[in-house]
Amino acid sequence: MAGKGKSSEYRAGKRRDRSARFASREPILGYYLIVTDTEETEKNYFEGLKNSIPPEIRERIVIKVEKAKTTYSLVERTMELCGEQAQQRIPWIVFDRDQVKNFDEIIRAAQRNDIYVGWSNPCFEIWMFAYFGEMPSFTDSVICCSRFAARFKEITGHTYQKNDVDVYKRLIQYGNFDTAYRLAEQRIVQAESDRKKPSESCPACTVHRLVKKITDKVESYK
Repeated sequence: MAGKGKSSEYRAGKRRDRSARFASREPILGYYLIVTDTEETEKNYFEGLKNSIPPEIRERIVIKVEKAKTTYSLVERTMELCGEQAQQRIPWIVFDRDQVKNFDEIIRAAQRNDIYVGWSNPCFEIWMFAYFGEMPSFTDSVICCSRFAARFKEITGHTYQKNDVDVYKRLIQYGNFDTAYRLAEQRIVQAESDRKKPSESCPACTVHRLVKKITDKVESYK
């Protein structure tokens, strides 16, 4: 569900007054700005992804995870952050359907402002479920989180907590990203084919596309 228009992934993070002297400072593999509306699950997941990158490659790619005050200020906050420095950013907002009333409108607003969107319906846990080869048909985020916690405990032996800083590490240790990506991609392609709005696409997500972009770039430099 990325923004439309020019094909360059970088265009969204440009500042009009950038000077050439900043170009050499930009990481070769990109500067990913990820703005979420939580301080726990999504943030911990992407911080874990960042920390999993080999030390010798970390200077080539930047992953900055920031938090907006509210779900409804995600787009505004992302635009503010993109304008603070001259470096090009690849901006993404990451958030859940949950009980967000203007879910589709927030996604459209992001796209209008050249911001990529990693959404999950009903919640981020449905994406993490995919690491274990399944995306159950839950429409309620509370039930989804509860069932994921039980499955996570069954497979990993660890108790799932939203503030678990090791959640990404455990997912790649006990689950499989390639399986997760294929499953999530199948779901979203079907939803797009059926012309369903994101709020109507459940269970589904697009966050896997962001993760794929980052991991593919890292793998290309290993």
